[in-house]
Amino acid sequence: MSNSDTPVQPAVLITIISETVLKDRIVKLLKSHNVSGYTISQVQGEGGHGRRLADLAGYNTNIEIKTIVSLEVSNAILWALKEERGKHALIAFRQNVEAFY
Repeated sequence: MSNSDTPVQPAVLITIISETVLKDRIVKLLKSHNVSGYTISQVQGEGGHGRRLADLAGYNTNIEIKTIVSLEVSNAILWALKEERGKHALIAFRQNVEAFY
């Protein structure tokens, strides 16, 4: 089966969970890699940086950003995000997916 026989193609889903304060920097990073779209959600949880309950607007809050990109673009984005690690609560991971985008 060739790629023209299916409506989808191999891609990479990147999920980024970070402090809300990083939102603008992450969006700028995505746009600098010509990402065509992304989704941002407010999230809660607990991890190595403590509990993030979103109890006060803009304080102690986390966001989750998802985008679908190529493997090459995912490598570039993850390397750039790694530089922010340690300064802020931040985790990112990727999964192989099939998508049309």
